[in-house]
Amino acid sequence: MSKVVPGNLHVANDVLADMVGNAAMECYGVVGMTAPSAADGIAKILPASRLRRGVVVTTTEAGIHVDLYVVIEYGTNINTVSQNLIDRVSFVLTQYAQVPLDGVEVHVQGIKIRK
Repeated sequence: MSKVVPGNLHVANDVLADMVGNAAMECYGVVGMTAPSAADGIAKILPASRLRRGVVVTTTEAGIHVDLYVVIEYGTNINTVSQNLIDRVSFVLTQYAQVPLDGVEVHVQGIKIRK
């Protein structure tokens, strides 16, 4: 028997970024996440323990806005992979975290052959 507890639940943006990073890595065609700005112009893939750095979560009046910085697999359709990412991240945030969503933007930082 479930018990309803009164109050509000606040989920930290870092937790949302972890959820988004893990969801993104499950998408077909995503090789990895990168930091938002490549100082030398070369996108370096982040290790699994630092996926959060490839996700920028901001709070707006309308809800949560997410920017994803990814490297896509060579030979895949960038538009299709990007749309799959948007759909997957939107699902995770609205269904699992149950936060209002303002938008998801995908920034393709590079293309790489998967080894």
